[in-house]
Parts: sequence; structure tokens; C-alpha cells
Amino acid sequence: MRFLVVLWVMLATVASAQDRRPSHCIALAQVPGIEFLHKASFRDPLAVHDVRISYISHASFLIQSHDGLDVVTDYTGFLGVTNLVPDVVTMNHAHNTHWTTNPDPAIPHVLPGWGDYGLGIEHHLDLGSMLVRNVSTDIRSFGGVEEKGNSIFVFEVAGLCIGHLGHLHHEPNDAQYAALGRLDVVMAAVDGGMSLDVPTMMRVLKRLKAQVVIPMHWFEEWTLSAFLTGMSDEYLIENEGRSSLTMSLRTLPSSPTIKVLSPRYLQDP
Repeated sequence: MRFLVVLWVMLATVASAQDRRPSHCIALAQVPGIEFLHKASFRDPLAVHDVRISYISHASFLIQSHDGLDVVTDYTGFLGVTNLVPDVVTMNHAHNTHWTTNPDPAIPHVLPGWGDYGLGIEHHLDLGSMLVRNVSTDIRSFGGVEEKGNSIFVFEVAGLCIGHLGHLHHEPNDAQYAALGRLDVVMAAVDGGMSLDVPTMMRVLKRLKAQVVIPMHWFEEWTLSAFLTGMSDEYLIENEGRSSLTMSLRTLPSSPTIKVLSPRYLQDP
């Protein structure tokens, strides 16, 4: 009988060891001759009320909620070396670097920022933990203007209002500003010509009064530098070489801040 008890204890100990989650702390400990590297990944879980924003490329960002929603802005069809299938993608058609004619059919929600010519489109996608909506804007087209040809998309998640200005070609009018509402975080094109010129973009951002601005869509360092210089009188500048940031309503900076992210395609760990 005693033998059976000892055997049961041994088997239970082995089973427990096999089911045990690997220790993150042990993996990071310094072991002579071995270097462990733990990289932050877009696959890492998020705490409740946190949102992660990863800069992929050009005007494409990955926005993630704590409960696993993955949203990609200005989706072009390529995200990197990853099997990620986003829950939502948004697109604008000012140029082919902001959309694709062949989005992955496995994506549940594909939201173009345009509709029938001149009529625009309206999105109000309620996913429970995230609301995705848009405000139509005009774009330059064939030497003229296509009314309501693009959209500013707004993502309401974890109490934050996140705006992606897209390929904005004109300063919003009063009605469009009102439709945007409060924005805590704004992704803004700072190329200085293909979208808005830098002075106009600075005026737009100063009116929106977002606590966090993330520059995007620049082609040369000088355009980014000109934008940062022009905004430095009212915004703190943070440029730490990161490609992503995690924030919540509680951790928004107390002073308006420009957070420069470096674009990096997604790569599965």
C-alpha cells in the first residue's frame, strides 16, 4: 500500500511539472555563457484598459485591444512575415500605398474610406470593446477634387479616442471637426506636400488638441524634422526608436506629446 502511495506522489509530481508554465523570470536570469533575449511582440497579451499601437509601414498601423481585436489602418495587403489575419482593416484610395484591390477574404470587416463617386461612405462598426467610425473628407483627383473620396477613421477603445487622419488633402471644416469629436491620439501624415503641407497639418493638430500625436507618411527625414521643429513650441518630442507603444486613458501624458515611431513590418515570434 505504501509503495502505491509513493508511486502516486511521484506520478503527480511529474504531471505537475509537465503542466507548469515556463518561468519568464528564470529565462531572463543571467546564466554563464548563455544570453537570453526577450523581445516585445505584437502577440504579447495586453492588460485590461491598455491599447497597443504598432507602426507597420507608411500609413499602416496595427491597433490592438486587450481582448484580442486586431485592426490595421490603410491596409495594403502586406503586413510582414506573419500569419495574422486582422479583424478589421481600413483603406483609403488616394494612392495605392493606402489600399488594395484584393484584401484577404478571411478578414471579417474590410472598410473602404470611399463609396460611390462624390457620395462618400459611412461606417459605424460596433465590435463591443471597440467602435470604428469614419468622417469623410475630400481628396485631390485628376487635377480636381473628389468630394468625400477618403476618410478619417476614429477608433474608440478602452476609453481612448484614436484618430487616423489618412491621406488628408484639406483642413477639416467645422462640421468635420465636430464629427471627429475628442481625439486623444492622432496619426498624422507629415510628408509636407503629398498630403497636407506642414503648416496646415500643424494647424489641424493644434485645433484637435490630442495629447499624443504619432507622425506617419514621411519620405525624407527633413520633412519629419521640419514638422517636429514646428510643433516643439507646444508639444514634447519623444523619439526612442521604438516601433510600438502601449497606452491607456490613465497613462496619457500630462503634456501634449509627439511620439515618433519607427516603421517595422510585423514578424511572428
